[in-house]
Amino acid sequence: MEQSSTQSEVRSQFHLFSQRRFLPFFITQFLGALNDNLFKNALLVIVVSSAVAGSDSSTNFITNLAAGLFILPYFLFSTTAGQLADRFDKAMLIRRIKFVEIILMLAGCYALWLGDVAWMLAILFALGVQSAFFGPIKYSIIPQHLTSDELLAGNAQVGMGTFVSILLGTLIGGWLVTAQQGPIYVGVLATALAIIGWLSSRQIPDAPPASVAQQGSFNINPLRETLRNFNMARENSTVLYCIFGISWFWLFGGSFLTQVPNYAVTVLNGHPRLISVLLGAFIVGVAIGSLLCHRFSKGQVEPGLVPLGAIGLSIFATDLFFSSGSYQAANQITTAVMAGEFVTLTAGMHIMLDLMFIGMFGGMLVVPLYSMIQQRTEGDKRARVISVNNIFNAVFMVTGALLGILFLSVLGWSIPEFFLGVALLNTLFLGTIFVLDPIFVRRFVAWVTRTSQ
Repeated sequence: MEQSSTQSEVRSQFHLFSQRRFLPFFITQFLGALNDNLFKNALLVIVVSSAVAGSDSSTNFITNLAAGLFILPYFLFSTTAGQLADRFDKAMLIRRIKFVEIILMLAGCYALWLGDVAWMLAILFALGVQSAFFGPIKYSIIPQHLTSDELLAGNAQVGMGTFVSILLGTLIGGWLVTAQQGPIYVGVLATALAIIGWLSSRQIPDAPPASVAQQGSFNINPLRETLRNFNMARENSTVLYCIFGISWFWLFGGSFLTQVPNYAVTVLNGHPRLISVLLGAFIVGVAIGSLLCHRFSKGQVEPGLVPLGAIGLSIFATDLFFSSGSYQAANQITTAVMAGEFVTLTAGMHIMLDLMFIGMFGGMLVVPLYSMIQQRTEGDKRARVISVNNIFNAVFMVTGALLGILFLSVLGWSIPEFFLGVALLNTLFLGTIFVLDPIFVRRFVAWVTRTSQ
């Protein structure tokens, strides 16, 4: 009987892959995230593993600059993207955005062939612009094509797929670019994936706007429109706190993902290919956490999982600080540590498990928050409210990049010390949200009580 129940739960979580209203969209967003990270991580590996930066301080700067350039467009263009997504058919917009991606990947292929880091950074910024226009559509189309009892499963699958695609982009970009003629291969593959993504987007069912008449005139002033959308978001205080919680997760996760390349090479004395292994551990964890949300909450949107995710993030990020020190003390290796050798070391496996659990609890934190925003926001406002979320994501991620530059390049902190500082800030920030909106702690207590019975 128990085995039959488990099988039914697995089927209920993955049945959306048999539906045309979900599968083409899933493939489209999966390939888009894969392409972004394929190009971005190839660039980071080029910077970290070559002499282009010239010093550790310059490497830190360029690494954080690349992260900032990719997410800055979310701040600049999300309000326009949200208005478009609420006014026009979302499937049509996705198809046009994916066609632009083909052009950008062709330009990126040329930049990789030239080996020009400045040109690569410009393409990375343009990819950020493209992703900024896709963002509000991505999370506003899900409740339009799925029923309310499918909402958490849909978000879990998209969350899982997004981070698995990040993993694949990280692995392929990091490993392929180090091969002979690797940058050329990366460019050709990225262009091919963009074409496949565009073909998949053509199969997404129509998703017409809910009510254009109630939206007023199109506002080209981003500051005024941002304020207007922010007022929409704060009509429900829980939605606003969910936005802050998601944005904090992207600062937290972005701080780790951005520093891992330099962390692997300079702190762990690893070969550049170790970068992909460490990033892979983090991202596999996020995918696992996203899927566990559905199992732990039995398919319902459960705010009680959010405090669980917050606690896990702080615990394992703090442990990563200590495990990094233990690794350095136990392994005084003068030659670069290969990925295969790293996983055989006890301290190395400890670091990988820390990163995986950080990712897992991050997935448990962010999936319920996205589902709560979708569930508690009206359909004709949803894309614009999500655009506010994207703007805050950008602000927080840029802040994370600036914190990285400040603490690592200016103040001279070590990367493990930076991880510890972010862990402490995580406890303070999310703890404040839980105090301001008691629903999270109240539902967490109820969830713990229910599951322990």
